[in-house]
Amino acid sequence: MSNAEKERETHVYMAKLAEQAERYEEMVESMKQVAKLDCQLTMEERNLLSVGYKNVIVARRASWRIMSSIEQREESKGNENYVKLIKGYRQKVEEELSNICTDILGIIDKHLIPSSSSGEATVFYYKMKGDYNRYVAEIKTDQERKEAAEQSLKGYEAASATANTDLPSTHPIRLGLSLNFCVFYHDIMNSPERACHLAKQAFDEAIAELDTLSEESYKDSTLIMQLLRDNLTLWTSDLPEDGGIV
Repeated sequence: MSNAEKERETHVYMAKLAEQAERYEEMVESMKQVAKLDCQLTMEERNLLSVGYKNVIVARRASWRIMSSIEQREESKGNENYVKLIKGYRQKVEEELSNICTDILGIIDKHLIPSSSSGEATVFYYKMKGDYNRYVAEIKTDQERKEAAEQSLKGYEAASATANTDLPSTHPIRLGLSLNFCVFYHDIMNSPERACHLAKQAFDEAIAELDTLSEESYKDSTLIMQLLRDNLTLWTSDLPEDGGIV
């Protein structure tokens, strides 16, 4: 075993250890070292990287939402002193969140996409580009929000182009991409009709191919299909009476 292989194995093991201990910042650091080796990641390594960053970002997104809600509440009561304090605290979380997104987006562009040779990996990384730019768009306003939304759209569109040619409609990565792309249209672009159309299309295409679903991905795929269905039900009820899904 070469030194590079030993190093890779060590980082992957440490990432798994950090995950078990729920020390996600350290999990991310270990997987960043693997990504910087500029080799194609295995499915397990991709998932470790994704899980690490997801947990690091989820905590900040939850904090940001809670603070924004409290800020609005205090603003409605006219408590300007509290609003000022909350705003400063919220901006600290925003900065952390932005830095995490910038970090993973840089890793994807510099190391992961150039080292990727399979359609599945390509979809996975471009989907991540869509996701992490979407997280930035959630917390920004005006021009910064617009720019992040544009980058998010580019990521999702690039992922979709490869997914539609290289992955079956029942593939969990393709379904996960459709799920997140729908959320992007609903939450960021404020386009529930487009979100519903995409969700219905992905769900219907997967249903038509359900008999081709492999045993190992059955659970993941059907779970995402259920989430697509749930979103579709929720969002359709919000559409105007004459705004059917096409």
